[in-house]
Amino acid sequence: MRKVYYFLLIVLFGCISCEWQFTAGDDLIVKVDRYDRIQSLYLTTGDFSALQQMNTAYPMQTRTLIEDVLRIGKVDDQQINTKFLRFYQDSTLQALISEAEQQYASMDDINADFTKVFKYLREHIPGIEVPEVYAQIGSLDQSVIVGNGSIGICLDKYLGSDYPLYKNPLYGYSKSQLATMTRSYIVPDCAGFYLLSLYPMPHDRALSQQERDMHIGKIQWVINQAYGKHVFNTVYTRMVDRYMKSHNLTIDQMLRNNNYSEFRKTN
Repeated sequence: MRKVYYFLLIVLFGCISCEWQFTAGDDLIVKVDRYDRIQSLYLTTGDFSALQQMNTAYPMQTRTLIEDVLRIGKVDDQQINTKFLRFYQDSTLQALISEAEQQYASMDDINADFTKVFKYLREHIPGIEVPEVYAQIGSLDQSVIVGNGSIGICLDKYLGSDYPLYKNPLYGYSKSQLATMTRSYIVPDCAGFYLLSLYPMPHDRALSQQERDMHIGKIQWVINQAYGKHVFNTVYTRMVDRYMKSHNLTIDQMLRNNNYSEFRKTN
């Protein structure tokens, strides 16, 4: 089966094997798998046991990071471990690793938000699968990676809007982008991009920018409902809100409706 990954820049918005679990009463708990800690240990100390754990306990995450995020070679290349280690010896990347591990020493609040949001989604979108969620440290390329039933969080893209490195003109982040490169946007981004993978934009016709924005607005509206507050507040989320108040539709039906003109007619 062809692997599909969604690599998403910020433009819109530990346990070893258990990222989500069920407790008594089928009460869902979502917990971020701290792959980043094993990754950090190897990349800062060269600890061979950490590398072994990355390859044996996290083969999918390691392959995705090396081949699809960093794009430094194939995971079965005999020299890939050396390339991987050398890649992160850059002083900027070492600083990112240190900052990420310090800021995200605990992710209890994020786990709680993931649990809240996916409980809502599971209740309102029957049959939705709860993905595995893990954290990693990239190289300022992607923010969220969705594919094969998993969500990867690149912590290096969520170090705060005031993080000095982000303000370097070399990276060209706009003020609106910087505003979303914070801890509070991790769960909204991840849940939103996961929904986008389940309800993609139509590929059978060319979409206008307004139609693309409308599609994202539908997804962001759902995230607002899951949170019980306006995480996203745009003209498009407001259109969807008015549309849903005047139509007796399920969330699944609304997300599948790609006749974007209907949402504008309500307003």
